[in-house]
Amino acid sequence: MSTLPWLHPDRVAALEQALRQRILILDGGMGTMLQAHGLDEHGFRGERFEHGHDGHAHDGHAHGHPGGCDLKGNNDLLTLTRPEIIRGVHEAYLEAGADLVETNTFNSTRISQSDYKLQHLAHELNLEGAKLARAACDAMTARTPEKPRFVIGVLGPTSRTASLSPNVNDPGFRNVTFEELAANYTESASGLIDGGADVIMVETIFDTLNAKAALFALSELFHQRGARMPVMISGTITDRSGRTLSGQTAEAFYYSVRHALPLSVGFNCALGAEDLRPHIQTLANLAESYVSTHPNAGLPNAFAEYDETPEHMAGVIAGFARDGLLNLVGGCCGTTPAHIKAIAEAVRDCAPRRLPGEVQEAA
Repeated sequence: MSTLPWLHPDRVAALEQALRQRILILDGGMGTMLQAHGLDEHGFRGERFEHGHDGHAHDGHAHGHPGGCDLKGNNDLLTLTRPEIIRGVHEAYLEAGADLVETNTFNSTRISQSDYKLQHLAHELNLEGAKLARAACDAMTARTPEKPRFVIGVLGPTSRTASLSPNVNDPGFRNVTFEELAANYTESASGLIDGGADVIMVETIFDTLNAKAALFALSELFHQRGARMPVMISGTITDRSGRTLSGQTAEAFYYSVRHALPLSVGFNCALGAEDLRPHIQTLANLAESYVSTHPNAGLPNAFAEYDETPEHMAGVIAGFARDGLLNLVGGCCGTTPAHIKAIAEAVRDCAPRRLPGEVQEAA
């Protein structure tokens, strides 16, 4: 990857300049914002999918709906059926102070969309998702050209894991191969690139082998296109044991992905900021790249809701920033524009974490 020219050199230069100057702000939870709209099955389907899963009438009526299954809960589909809602979420986070917004493509792979029988939409979901984020960022940048905004094209982990068996009685069984994952990621990343993403983020990684498939796919895709893009990598520590679902510590995870020369490495989701701190500290001590985090608004309560207030979360993250651990920070599940605004204000006067080379130069 490193020998190829940048696909958008001006945007990369602007992003790297901003990273050297201050801690950059990521957006917050997409699902949290979408749930507030209270959409029903019709709201998710919109006009295009009212009579089927490809815009045409079908004979099947499983669960009382044409096309074979319900589509309610498929947040990524709203990119096509309710684009004004997705654009509105991006705009709300930009108004709150976000420098980078993530595309609504967390589940926009063939594997994940197959749960809704919509795998044929994978490329379109990524293409249109990137276009929506691009339009929102460009409009905000036009208002404040001294502070450019950037689009992160999101590649989620998919709903399958290459390292672990889904069958406890057959530990050697796998329901996905490395090659299948790479093909999924290639298709999705192509849509993100074509739609105008500035950066690709492989995020919420619970299985590093899945992430390696994504990184391999990106490397091959960049070589096919003759140009590369910055890549962000964000894993997830699944519980207080301090390991990913596939068993890696923060240190092991970093050394498993550093070969990709990412723009940043970090952790998101699963835990709140307080519980993520020791793992971000580990990355800050090790990483030759920038360090990011976008934690949940605390741990979910008995109703699967998140109770951490913007003020509390911002106060915890301010401690990260004061101790020189961060380059990029935002929110994941349970966070809202209010959380992002509070975080942005809390870290505004804190210097970004220096890269190892910069520390040596300054010494």
